[in-house]
Amino acid sequence: MSTVTPGKRLHLLHLHSTFDAGGKERRSTSLINRFGKAVDHSIVSAQPAALGARAQIDPGLPVHFPFGFPPLAGRFGVRRLQTLARAMQGFDLILTYNWGAMDAAMAHALFAPTMGLAPLIHHEDGFNADEAQRLKPTRNWYRRVALARASTLIVPSRQLEQVALDVWHQPPARVHRIGNGIPVKDYDRSRSKRVRPDALPRVVKRQGEKWLGTLAGLRPVKALPRLVRAFGAMPEDWQLVIVGEGPEREAIMAEASRLAIGHRVHLPGHVANPAEAAALFDLFALSSDSEQFPLSVVEAMASGLAVASPAVGDVAEIVSAENAPFIVPPGDEAALGEALARLAGDETLRRRVGAANQLRAREHFDEAAMARQHAALYAAALGQPSFP
Repeated sequence: MSTVTPGKRLHLLHLHSTFDAGGKERRSTSLINRFGKAVDHSIVSAQPAALGARAQIDPGLPVHFPFGFPPLAGRFGVRRLQTLARAMQGFDLILTYNWGAMDAAMAHALFAPTMGLAPLIHHEDGFNADEAQRLKPTRNWYRRVALARASTLIVPSRQLEQVALDVWHQPPARVHRIGNGIPVKDYDRSRSKRVRPDALPRVVKRQGEKWLGTLAGLRPVKALPRLVRAFGAMPEDWQLVIVGEGPEREAIMAEASRLAIGHRVHLPGHVANPAEAAALFDLFALSSDSEQFPLSVVEAMASGLAVASPAVGDVAEIVSAENAPFIVPPGDEAALGEALARLAGDETLRRRVGAANQLRAREHFDEAAMARQHAALYAAALGQPSFP
């Protein structure tokens, strides 16, 4: 339980596996923006150069990126963890995110009582390619120990909730499932101004084109070369637009070149406003080997798009009943291609499914509800009636 003085200005420490622009980062920055100037934030990335989500934070907020913070990743050692714990002193609440910040959670588990560390809340959003198919037993053990003193474990999906309870043996009272949310109204095309065909860098939507789009970090777990192959059989008037950045750019374009469709595959890079990108899409696809509660699917739904995706994480539960036939078995490239072909060939079907998705997004996945749930858990950890 925290001993924060009532009325004291709060300072939160965020320890991220990466702070490049992605789903968990968009959630984190949207919460920071909602909390406004009443809370100070210090943000550390386990990958020091991965700070692309910084641009999503509203200007003028008291957000800091401390220089010289000990590395979050490295060889296990008590002295290293002690140094990390010492750097965590002086904050009111410590927030850790994903496996890349698990050493910080371990440092907290070992040294919180003796160093007077603040309460810790861990956010777990899923797994990288090395655990997409099977969790590593040594990491499971490490997570169990590292989370021993965590006040709360927040997960976005039913699958992760079960992993936390059954595999990491977390007490049920500690585990809280909060689905990801977005500012739904910002994605409603009927409320927005004219869609700009040049809204994305390096690619312009030409008259008569249709776009199959996705919003994803270009990482192996997203299996984007698979999406390129599934797209290959779509009609010539369709273009594939993959919005995001990451190390898989060359592999994606190499696959497009191999299939002689490089002229129809576009990687414009990171886009600050995903709503502008989604407004240009005619159909949305996911191809990942592993997801939990992908924010990009909710963004597509709020934009009135039909979704073709493998049934990873909670995707099958997220989409509308009308969209369910287009959620295919994980890893089944042929089935994904068939789902894309059926939706691409029937505009009436796309519109009907998209309208059902948009209604579901409005009713269940608005950002305000997500923010209230997070704030309530932060307040409970701090021993305060409300947050901020």
